[in-house]
Amino acid sequence: MKYRLPALFTFAAALVMLPIAAHAHFQLLEPAPWINLDRLGNPQKVGPCGGNPNGDNAEILSGIVTEVTGGSNLHLKIQETVFHSGHYRVALSVNSRNELPADPTAVEKWTDRGLYSVWGVIQSPPQIPVLADGLFPHYPVGDQRASFRPETPMDPWEADIPIPNINCEKCTLQVIQFMADHVYNVPGGYSYHHCADLRITADPSKHIDDRWPAAQMTN
Repeated sequence: MKYRLPALFTFAAALVMLPIAAHAHFQLLEPAPWINLDRLGNPQKVGPCGGNPNGDNAEILSGIVTEVTGGSNLHLKIQETVFHSGHYRVALSVNSRNELPADPTAVEKWTDRGLYSVWGVIQSPPQIPVLADGLFPHYPVGDQRASFRPETPMDPWEADIPIPNINCEKCTLQVIQFMADHVYNVPGGYSYHHCADLRITADPSKHIDDRWPAAQMTN
């Protein structure tokens, strides 16, 4: 199913819920991720980009850098391998992954199972370095469970993400899933994380977007 930016906050159609432990997983299909993932999309808990908890990712690096024209749209395609209610956010860092924003602030509640998320803050409109927020919202209806394992693979979710018109030799596109009604993970909190490496080349026919730090080196 494909989502366009003006309809970000339209809820997905209700899906049949099947019992499963409350864990979410997703695959980043497009653009290609910076590390090689297993069939569930792991490793993806550690912020800001997933990977091994000890930070040693040398053996799973994909080495893929996606070429993008500045001022154009980048096609995003993800697939949940284990459904969990929540939404997605996309952000961009241009000089360092330290520029990526913190995971969404969560409203929480105490339950007999411990501390759980209720919902996460969505930026509307998104503020740099966030490119899109509130993507692919999906939540249970009535007595439906927040998590389920689909009997057949879910259809991918897709959107076109606007990329700033800048020059950036190696940017990081971050895609995270915020999980509502979820126990606090250590590590990862209430979010799962994926990233892709991008090389952005500005379109010379368009104005350089000087709101971004990389643009200071292009004027």
